[in-house]
Amino acid sequence: MTATPGGAIAVTEIFDLLPHRYPFLLVDRVLEYEPGVSITAIKNVTVNEPFFQGHFPGLPVMPGMLILEALAQAGGLLVSKSLEGPLGDRIFMFTGVEKAKFRRPVTPGDQLVLRCFDLKRRMTLCRMHVEATVDGKIAAEAELSAAVVDKSAL
Repeated sequence: MTATPGGAIAVTEIFDLLPHRYPFLLVDRVLEYEPGVSITAIKNVTVNEPFFQGHFPGLPVMPGMLILEALAQAGGLLVSKSLEGPLGDRIFMFTGVEKAKFRRPVTPGDQLVLRCFDLKRRMTLCRMHVEATVDGKIAAEAELSAAVVDKSAL
């Protein structure tokens, strides 16, 4: 399934756009996107997530850094869909986090709605505002930066 601007992106296309796989792929579906502008995606949080074994035993809470990673992956999808051509031998690398705030815990059964917007691109560098909500309430927000780099440079 190939998505059209404004449309959904199924997990099968996400596999084509991101290098991440289980257990580190943290975007289940894209609900909508506008190239160069914004994206809205979801992550369904289940008790079967491997990180819940140790964070925290008896009180499962999704680690804040993994919420930021889910947001960064959604941002990577936005950037991938905003480029003039396919990523090819390039990869979207998370380079910075600023103004991160965690507003409420995320627990099994929650559905994280991941929004990335206010995308600014300059050459290979990107910057965007991101927020993750559960039931319409902000769970986390931040300013993320990233770069599109050649895989061979790593």
